[in-house]
Amino acid sequence: MQGHSTAIPVWAWSLTEGLRRPGDATPQPGTESATGVLAFIAATPEPGLYHLKDFHEAMRDSALVRRHLRDLYVTCADRNKFIVITSPIHDVPEELERSLAYVELRTPDITEITAFVRDETKGHAQPPSDEVIAQLAPALLGLTLEETRYTLRRATAGGAPLTEESRPALLEEKRLLVSRGGVLEFVSTPTNMEAVGGLENMKKWLLERRKLFDLRDSLSKEIVPKGVLMMGIPGCGKSLCVKAISAHFQLPLYRMDMVEVFSGRHGKPETAFADACHQMEDIAPAVLWFDEIEMAVTANESSGEQGRIFAFFLTWMQEKTPGLFVAATANRIDLLPAEMIRKGRFDEVFFVDLPTEEERTEIFRIHLSRRGYDPDALNIPQLMEFTKGWTGAEVEQCVVSAITKAKLADTSVNPQDLLTLAARSVPLSRTMREQINHIRAWAFERAIKATPPKGAER
Repeated sequence: MQGHSTAIPVWAWSLTEGLRRPGDATPQPGTESATGVLAFIAATPEPGLYHLKDFHEAMRDSALVRRHLRDLYVTCADRNKFIVITSPIHDVPEELERSLAYVELRTPDITEITAFVRDETKGHAQPPSDEVIAQLAPALLGLTLEETRYTLRRATAGGAPLTEESRPALLEEKRLLVSRGGVLEFVSTPTNMEAVGGLENMKKWLLERRKLFDLRDSLSKEIVPKGVLMMGIPGCGKSLCVKAISAHFQLPLYRMDMVEVFSGRHGKPETAFADACHQMEDIAPAVLWFDEIEMAVTANESSGEQGRIFAFFLTWMQEKTPGLFVAATANRIDLLPAEMIRKGRFDEVFFVDLPTEEERTEIFRIHLSRRGYDPDALNIPQLMEFTKGWTGAEVEQCVVSAITKAKLADTSVNPQDLLTLAARSVPLSRTMREQINHIRAWAFERAIKATPPKGAER
């Protein structure tokens, strides 16, 4: 350092062990406290590198410690005396910010994880091949090395070899890691595209973008799909589509809980939001779901917490890692700022309208088949006249109600049961006609219809 050819001694300090050099059996006298170690550094004329562990609490709680550090900043200059402070959290007092160089260490990347898994398993009776390690390493992204070691040992408990079948056990640790944070939720019930009735425009778009997403490592960043925004009428399948995206892309799905972000239990909302977004980048590849995103960023809130979150989100969407696909859903779409829906934030903005007659037929068939009933035996076409303006959720509830009624009567569902329930139901589109017409008018020139225009019902 600074032209010196001789090695500079390295010291390490912690509140439990005081200040020591490697190999020392006892600490230096008087260095058990934070003020004591700073006094020792100031009084020692020789060069040295001093590693102070978890020193953030001492800096935060003691004005004397902060003053000591500011004095050392002056006295250590050009004397080859250096102080390195490590901390699990970013907590630097304001008066010290300009005197410290801040370096954030993220979780290990894929190269580090791969090397660590290889070293950790080389002593196993059946060590995994390089091909197996390459397939499993992405499932460990977002974990620290200690968490990775624990995960590997749990997956191989009882002498089980590490194989491709070990992936669910590795992902379970990641689920637990995310759950501990409280802001992100692991969604363990993905579905497939066949379970989504209609919305052919959006399905086709997603099928095409899957190919580009798989090639993300070999494509320029602006070509790799960033995400999709689905807005429209409640109950028409937006959430189901997000789960289908996860299954189609073969990626884990995580949901951002905005209620938790604004709860204050995780610190300032903008900090909790930013930390969760950065954590998702560490976990990637994955799908991140922002449910009812208009609750987090609204056109009427340009300052305060929501304004700061919105400003961060816009920049983050442009700069985030290519391995993270964002799926956002919105019901009150008129609250979304214009900056949110312009091209470049999301790859595409889709409007999910009430299902057409063909889509309602398909949705009835999906829900009946999934529950073990033959749709062809229940005369679905006669239901179409009574289900105009229904949402997909209302179709599902009609099927569930008919099955429930039949189970209580110890009979099987018949066409008349469905017809009676359909005739008695009042759909959302009738009770909220003005609001739905407003949503349609707002989205007319702002989004692409998720359903092809032919045969659309109004």
